[in-house]
Amino acid sequence: MDAPPDKEDCSPFIYITRLLREAGVNAPAIHQMNQQQGFLLLDDLGNRPYLDYLNDDTADELYADALSAMVNMQHIEQATELPLYDQQRLQDEMNLFEAWYLNKHLEIKLDSQQKASLQHVFNILIQSAQEQPQVFVHRDYHSRNLMLLEENNPGVIDYQDAVIGPLTYDLVSLFKDCYVEWPREKVEAWLDSYLVQTDLPVDFDRSQFIRWFDLMGVQRHLKVLGIFSRLNYRDGKPQYLNDLPLTLKYVVDASNRYDELSPLLNLLQETVLQVTEH
Repeated sequence: MDAPPDKEDCSPFIYITRLLREAGVNAPAIHQMNQQQGFLLLDDLGNRPYLDYLNDDTADELYADALSAMVNMQHIEQATELPLYDQQRLQDEMNLFEAWYLNKHLEIKLDSQQKASLQHVFNILIQSAQEQPQVFVHRDYHSRNLMLLEENNPGVIDYQDAVIGPLTYDLVSLFKDCYVEWPREKVEAWLDSYLVQTDLPVDFDRSQFIRWFDLMGVQRHLKVLGIFSRLNYRDGKPQYLNDLPLTLKYVVDASNRYDELSPLLNLLQETVLQVTEH
């Protein structure tokens, strides 16, 4: 890793790597480091991302491994230096949806009533996120950041932005992946498998858990719509525009599923879906 100190701080990566490896998660070992110059000598976890190997025949086994690693991550208790996924962070992320996806990408400007409706939904999503048990969250636990390995699968990368946050966040990244889609019944079966595995000392029923999962997905996917748009316009990476339709589909599907999200569904029907369906 070459991370010039004036551009990037290696400290979070080093700290989180230690936490993950102590928890039995297969993050790359750090063999040598020179933080003054920003050099780290790391294990190479290969070039076989889950995305290239996931299919109907392999998904159950690969996701079982990913869930086991996630459960280990969620039991990390010494992550005192990680930032909290607090109300401001959740809000700032969702603001990217309007700024970069609506305004910049689709050239849609919301009126004051539409802005108020959007913020009303944001408040619901923030409340849902904050009422969940708060655990170690990778933040990008999806098929491009999980490497298929012969031993201690999966290899886990790109975790330097980890936080303490909602229980369902990494589950959303994994099962409502912006790069691969699965039928609802499969997703719920995998979530049931997670509920069997996790033994966190919390009290909630399945329906509440599923609601948390779906609403967390809306928060994440609104953010991602903004980020993918920003990656195109600011960073010159147009390939991410190809992933906007699936990301939007997740938002629409969840908004159809929950009455409290009807203001968001109405907003999308008035604006986004008028543009993207033509």
